[in-house]
This record gives sequence, structure tokens and C-alpha cells, in this order.
Amino acid sequence: MSTSTDMKRLIRLSAILLQLQTRRLVNANDLAEKFAVSVRTIYRDIRVLDQIGVPIASFEGKGYSLAEGYKIPPVMFTEQEANALITAQQLINLNKDSSLIDTYKEAVDKVKAVLNYSTKDKVELLSKRVAVSPPSIEQPTSNSLAAIQNALTSFNVLRISYRAEGKNESSERLIEPFAFYYSMQQHWTLIAFCRLRNDFRMFRLDRIGAVYPSDLKFAPHQLSLQEYLQEKEKNFISPDKQLS
Repeated sequence: MSTSTDMKRLIRLSAILLQLQTRRLVNANDLAEKFAVSVRTIYRDIRVLDQIGVPIASFEGKGYSLAEGYKIPPVMFTEQEANALITAQQLINLNKDSSLIDTYKEAVDKVKAVLNYSTKDKVELLSKRVAVSPPSIEQPTSNSLAAIQNALTSFNVLRISYRAEGKNESSERLIEPFAFYYSMQQHWTLIAFCRLRNDFRMFRLDRIGAVYPSDLKFAPHQLSLQEYLQEKEKNFISPDKQLS
């Protein structure tokens, strides 16, 4: 086998490890398509990883996953990957939710911590040479995105105080967070099942006055985000139409 082929396989094995680390379940067909190789080649790669001691669990008909508790050493970022994150930070800073801005900054700081010195210097230079035009008018902000994200992935019911468009008073809602939608007006919008309305509704985050966690759980919704948006577009022309 040529040195070039060996190198390609080594890169692919590392990439498969990264996929196993970042996803709960990895499908052989998806990996084959991603790396433009045959499924048989993926099977051989998985066997190689298993032989060198990576504890990979196989689920017939579903795919592969890393054994619970197995940790892979931190991934080193390339200069291009770090640059992409630094550039994206400027766009993140434009969004209307301060919790997302703070969390992203903490994540970028961790990325910077694992860079070598020469790359650190380049990333620092780039961060001072990227700017994005600010919004032309001051718009309301929010600080609840991070808390709602946690509730969404943990299937926790939230109690929120919400002021609907055109109303001066807020109402209390029990909601089941479902998905997020970034509107054409550049607002973060939460799609959630509202127990008051007994249906899915869209809530602009900047109109949520307060978010209160609860111990109540809800069953994962079978509806997909794509299905919801398609249905909303069919009935209301654009997903940006508010129904809360």
C-alpha cells in the first residue's frame, strides 16, 4: 500500500473517531457517503479501530457508538478551523441574545487555549481585523436562549412570562420547547407546544419576560422541525408569521 493511501486512511480513521465522539450513533452508510468510500471499507476501518483498543459498540441495523465513558484526547484545531470560529464570533455578536454571545465567547476561549503559539498569534491578529456592520436601529434583546436550549434537550417543561405582539400585558404560559427559528427580522424565535393554547406556537425571545424551570417532563414530540415549517408555510405563506 502506498504512503499516500496510508495517509488518506489515517486521516479517515481520525475523522471517523471524531464522528464517533460527537454523535451518539454513527451509521456505516452515512460514513461511506461522507468519505466517498465503500461501506465495506468503513467496516474494515471500524475493525482497525477496534483492534487498536477503541471500544466501539455495534448495533445491528443501526450503526456504531463509542462505549459509555470512553474519552478521546482533545482535538487540535487547524489554523483554518480556528479562523472560521473567530470570524463567526463577529456574526454571533450581532444576534439579540446575550446568553448565546457569552456562551460562544467561552467556547472560543477554550479553542484558543489548545492552539499552538504561532496559531494563537495569527488568530489574535485576525480577531482585530474582522468587523460586522451593526444593526441600523436599536432592537430589543433577550437573555434566555441558553436556558431554553437546556430545557429543550432535557425535555423539561418551562413556565414563561410572555407579552404577545400588540399587547401591553404579559401572560403566564407552560410550554414544551421544541425548536428554534431565526426569523427574517433577525429575531430568535422559540417554537414550543403551549399548554394554554393546546397547540404549537412561536414565541419571540425578546418578548419573554422571565423563564422559570420546572421539574415537569414532557414526551419528545414526534413532529419534525421540517414538517412543522412546511405546514406553517402552507397555511401562513411564511414561517415568520407569529402565532402566540
